[in-house]
Amino acid sequence: MRTRTLVTLAGAVAALALPLAAVPASADGTAVLTTGSTGGTPVAVGDVLTAPLASGTSATLYSSATGTSGVTCTSSQFTATVTDNPGAPGTATESVGAQTFDSSSCTSNVLGVTGVTSITVDNLPYTTTVASDGTLTVLPASGSTIQTTVKLKTLLGSISCVYQAASLTGTADNSDNSINFTNQQFTKTSGSSLCFASGYFTAKYAPVTDSGASVYVN
Repeated sequence: MRTRTLVTLAGAVAALALPLAAVPASADGTAVLTTGSTGGTPVAVGDVLTAPLASGTSATLYSSATGTSGVTCTSSQFTATVTDNPGAPGTATESVGAQTFDSSSCTSNVLGVTGVTSITVDNLPYTTTVASDGTLTVLPASGSTIQTTVKLKTLLGSISCVYQAASLTGTADNSDNSINFTNQQFTKTSGSSLCFASGYFTAKYAPVTDSGASVYVN
């Protein structure tokens, strides 16, 4: 078998972490993050944003940017608290407190791997910034790193693969209130030879909501 390794991050992700859809803002007095529509109700500092994987998509951590060997999960969610939401154009800030992956939804196609025990996003919280142009950046605390631990079942027993990244970059899209990560590279810092040396994380989270209301980037 060969594994579709998904990380985090993130997180991940894991994403891992984070806010939402993007469209440059135009109206004076509009906050970077709003609910209901672009230029809508400002998201309050302290509000908690959540998002599952977009319907019909998977989060993956592959061994290469163009390959399909690794770990794949069809169920993941992140939770982030808004810590700053200035006027647009500008940059909003969030604290990502949780990014989870349902191991029962995860599969692996790596030779010698028979299943996925768990995927854990470590070293939380992460800081996420979201700019008015839709650029999203995820950063660890000072002196820390973005880290995901993937535990796999193998023919010889359980193994743990630890992957790290200095930061993650994604995009927000107002058309479907999504956050997208594409081929974000992680490096293996510990684990057996069954853990590939690099992991490339891809995931789309949508819709991003604040108490059920869709969130927009202005």
